[in-house]
Amino acid sequence: MKYSKLFGKATFDSSKDSKFASYNLLMKGGFIRESSAGRFFFLPLGWRVHDKIKAIIKEEMDKTGAQEMLVPTLHPLGLWEETNRTNSVGFELMKVQDRNGAEFALGGTAEEMFVDVVRKLHLSYKDLPINLYQFSNKFRDEFRARGGLLRVREFVMKDAYSFHTSEEDFLKEYEAMAAAYKRMYDRMGLEALQVSADNGYIGGEYCHEFQVESELGEGRFFVSEDGKYSAHEDVAEFLKEDKNSQEEMGEIREVRTKRGTTMEDAAKFHNLPLWQQMKNVLYRDETGRYIMASVRGDFDVNEEKVKHVAGVHHLEMATEDEVKNKIHSVRGFISPYKIRDQIEKDVQLLLVGDDSVRTIRNTYIGANKDQVEMLNVNLDRDFSFDIEGDIAMAQPGFKTKDGTSTLVEKRGIEVGNIFQLGYHYSKKMRDATFTSESGEQQPFYMGCYGFGIGRTLATVVEKHHDEKGIIWPSSIAPYQVHLISLQGGEDQSAAVYEQLQAAGVEVLWDDREESAGAKFANADLIGIPTRLIISKKTGDKIEWKARNSKESELISVEECLARCNNS
Repeated sequence: MKYSKLFGKATFDSSKDSKFASYNLLMKGGFIRESSAGRFFFLPLGWRVHDKIKAIIKEEMDKTGAQEMLVPTLHPLGLWEETNRTNSVGFELMKVQDRNGAEFALGGTAEEMFVDVVRKLHLSYKDLPINLYQFSNKFRDEFRARGGLLRVREFVMKDAYSFHTSEEDFLKEYEAMAAAYKRMYDRMGLEALQVSADNGYIGGEYCHEFQVESELGEGRFFVSEDGKYSAHEDVAEFLKEDKNSQEEMGEIREVRTKRGTTMEDAAKFHNLPLWQQMKNVLYRDETGRYIMASVRGDFDVNEEKVKHVAGVHHLEMATEDEVKNKIHSVRGFISPYKIRDQIEKDVQLLLVGDDSVRTIRNTYIGANKDQVEMLNVNLDRDFSFDIEGDIAMAQPGFKTKDGTSTLVEKRGIEVGNIFQLGYHYSKKMRDATFTSESGEQQPFYMGCYGFGIGRTLATVVEKHHDEKGIIWPSSIAPYQVHLISLQGGEDQSAAVYEQLQAAGVEVLWDDREESAGAKFANADLIGIPTRLIISKKTGDKIEWKARNSKESELISVEECLARCNNS
């Protein structure tokens, strides 16, 4: 490709610089352009990289026996209603209506569609397992698009769905997919850590994300110092040491205080440790029901864990007006103690407690009155929870759940995920069954596996760049070599360009009448792995320079062709 004819040249425009290197470099290098917030054009350079990534994914997926297909972009809304995901997805579902009034969802994920096509084929156990995948546009009406390709509203995704006769069979596929993803990322120059995560709106009981460590990443996760444990903050577990659960219960008593509304204010006023206090946070879920989440005072509430334990999809912090007029309590002094005695009969309230509350005795909590607290309050004797579970947020320095190591905080960019779905969809959707060996109809046991291509592309740039521009790994670079002709080398450059093309070498030739400095700056910004320079000074040889090296060397045309063919 001649650079003079390339659609989308480098601009070096810094007027819209972002804190994300990938956004700046991909925009300046002529790889992408923004259409509207969260939606991007992939220009020819960018699409070549995109295709290289797709090719690696396809090759590794096909190696596992997975089969590529394609489902329609418009999903009949009735399918999403079968699984109740019209109300439960973690993004705003985009809907359209055709001329006949039929409603469709713009696919943000495709579990229902794949279940629908599989159930229509009336499979038997002899047809299983199967793993079906596609590359397709996904649409998510994200509240806030940011970071260029890292959080968008429209993107191409590889999503795969496997169907099994049993959990035992599924686990083999889950491990095969995890291994395939590891190979994909390795080939793209990324070190991706497999991290336990929350299934969220996808459903199922467990999943793993692939996180690439980055200080600018939105994902916060923990790894143990010994390397044996890794988990996203949404699900990370830790040791909740027993504090004084064997202490004799004291007599409960009411105390009038004169303090601020923070946990620290209470601890200072009573001269008691923070852990002996109980932290209580009031939320409202998607149905309007109130949920009070309670944890030990030295911990924080993890909203994602609360959603999971309470079986809800959305939480919002209750307003001060709601605390006062719906719950008849006071912010800073709210607690589960006798709370049901004072709320209206039509107000729904669910009390959710962390298991850490069982590690303490004689706690002190608000009395649901301004400047009034209760001392020596104890679980079971003085109050109870509707649900108990793990709803506490892990923090760096906490011990792992088995107590053998310490948690270290990391930030990362999520580039892919694998999910156990189990029977989540096959039991919600009608006739999502196969014929078993005994002739009975049994539901499919399922898994799904997602890979964000644009997000991965941007992550590669975040990890592979310097102050001058991108440094593409050779496996996904838009071209193998960047040929630059300088004064006096035009005719030889044209001949070498033809020879490279004839040899099947992907070459971008900067044939413009520009200064050497401008051409070198462009080459550094675009980041093609190998730079070839031909000028009057190089004579009948070619200057060979790797993008990630300061050194260059003069080699013959024959040596250049041999190296390019072996790269």
